[in-house]
Amino acid sequence: MLTGRYPSDHRILGNFAGDCSPDWATFPKALHAGGYETATVGKTHYSAWPMGLNGPEDVAPPTDEWIARFGFDHVVEEFDRYVHVGRHDTPYMAFLRDHNALEPYQSEVEAHFRGGDHHWDGFTSPLPQEMDLTSFLAAEAERWLTQRTGVKPWFLQLSFVQPHVPLMGDPVWAEHYADAEIARTAPSVPESDHELWSDHLAMLRLHSHSDLLSDEYLLAGARQYYAMVSLIDQKIGELLRLLDQRGELENTLIVYAADHGEMLGDHGLMAKMSFYRSSVRVPLIVRRPGGSTPVVHDGPVQAFDVVATMIDAAGGQLDGSPARSLLPLLDGGASHRDSAMSMIRLRPGMPTWVAVTDGRRRLTFDRDTGTPVELFDLESDPDEAINRVSTTAGDHVEQLRSLALAAINADPN
Repeated sequence: MLTGRYPSDHRILGNFAGDCSPDWATFPKALHAGGYETATVGKTHYSAWPMGLNGPEDVAPPTDEWIARFGFDHVVEEFDRYVHVGRHDTPYMAFLRDHNALEPYQSEVEAHFRGGDHHWDGFTSPLPQEMDLTSFLAAEAERWLTQRTGVKPWFLQLSFVQPHVPLMGDPVWAEHYADAEIARTAPSVPESDHELWSDHLAMLRLHSHSDLLSDEYLLAGARQYYAMVSLIDQKIGELLRLLDQRGELENTLIVYAADHGEMLGDHGLMAKMSFYRSSVRVPLIVRRPGGSTPVVHDGPVQAFDVVATMIDAAGGQLDGSPARSLLPLLDGGASHRDSAMSMIRLRPGMPTWVAVTDGRRRLTFDRDTGTPVELFDLESDPDEAINRVSTTAGDHVEQLRSLALAAINADPN
């Protein structure tokens, strides 16, 4: 999203892979060069901090000044709730401390810390809704919008941390979902004859504490997850009303998206780091200034196409990016891609896994060796229960693999 480039190009293939470089060409820089005032509020994750560390106290987090070098005039950086029990202060921690609310919040985060047996518990926040991290970030975004004094056009990147573990919803929305029945989907547990992919799945099951994932346990977590999503929806609605009151809604491009999904028990897994539908499919809503006739597009798109869309709307350019603007699709244009991809490498030295879909089928293969490990027919098997990689004619595998490699290896210029 930052660069509009494939991970294999900029080489940041996972959370542990190192820091992004402020020297890169980025979409905020392109907007800034086009005369835009730019701001980021919330999580950027341009640095690997604090991933892979023994704790957030080991290394100081990136500074606002460092993040600003990616193209932002204004920075309010937050991260996952886990860092809020460390010794390095964040704006949200200062906010809670000022309201005598930091200690009860930290106690709950520590009790459900990453990697522990209670990592995936669903529970309700001890804080009132107005003091939730989502509410705090929305208020920071509102403050920037209302206190701007310049006449430049503006760009705001509002990156909510939630919905994210700990699965802790605010009391209002948690009560709303307290008795909700949320169906568990995609029950099949994936297996593989390929040793390295089998090892990858085993690591995901370990991270997911799969032995704890009963229907009752998952329902408790899902209710809190939905509560976190609903608070985000509420706050976005409030920000849209603010723009309307300020007369800015009709000249503002709005893009609502996410970086990844949540398995939430599907295939016996939690979190992400896989290519199953619940992990890689994300919401994507684009509203052009002034609105337009609603269009639903079901063809493949890439997350970084959002970058090209914003640059296109601003009349700018981002060199070296294979991303493509989504604006023509809002007018009912034909699909602009024949495939979409995801990539991940959990640790240096491990395989780089690539998943590619043409909208009908989805293939996962080892980029280093080309070995296919999963193939699903998404039309007849939307829950990805039947791995056809060893039973389907090889031309489907080769076709999808060729689409992926052609895109990865293409010169973006």
